[in-house]
Amino acid sequence: MKNMMRKSAIALAMLGMATAASAKGYKEIEVTDGGSFVGTVAAGDAKADTRTYTISKDPEICGEGSREVPFVQINENGTLAGAVVFLADIEEGKAMPEELMKLTINQEKCEFSPALGVMANTGELTAVNNDGTLHNIHMYEQIGKARKTVLNVSQPNKGDVLTKDIKLRRGNGMKVECDAHDFMHAFVYVAKTPYFSLVDDTGAFSITDIPAGTYKVMMWHGFLGEKKVGEITVDAGGEVSMDLSY
Repeated sequence: MKNMMRKSAIALAMLGMATAASAKGYKEIEVTDGGSFVGTVAAGDAKADTRTYTISKDPEICGEGSREVPFVQINENGTLAGAVVFLADIEEGKAMPEELMKLTINQEKCEFSPALGVMANTGELTAVNNDGTLHNIHMYEQIGKARKTVLNVSQPNKGDVLTKDIKLRRGNGMKVECDAHDFMHAFVYVAKTPYFSLVDDTGAFSITDIPAGTYKVMMWHGFLGEKKVGEITVDAGGEVSMDLSY
């Protein structure tokens, strides 16, 4: 009897934990009279950072000499390219756009395309080797300054395709590398809700259809990492405008 009671208590505790965990998940609702959050992201203290790599193998496919990889790019107006602004603690709102449920990363001429991808968490990622040489795609979940392997697969032949469902638990982005070619680099922002915006060519962002409320604002950049901004309060049908800086 004691064992049965103990097992029941454990089961109830586990059920409670599962319920609490599911309660923290994002819930899709119809948003009426939603507000918006707009602004720009200045480079701030961030500096342009382009690194040069020697092409040491497969020159007939990858090219000869060296390759420059721009990890941090600053626009002419002083804004930061490749930055993402997102609401970190929003629990319910509009549906995730269907186009974010799949992302394809191509490897061609020993380059990843896109160099910066965006996809939904729990979405499907496809990696394609379009080169006639071996690539070993290695993807890491970015967790602060640490990183954790998400995918590490060899693709030895042209036309090799792999597909994997992506579910990040702690981080909001991934670094993509090729273990066979150290000059291949890319990043993926993994959206846990649809309330984010990748800046445009002028450094501007726009997040729309936000339910009225107060939210924490974060910024993400594949190379520079994450940065806390603070909080905003969005009124029904209102607009919050803020210029941010890394």
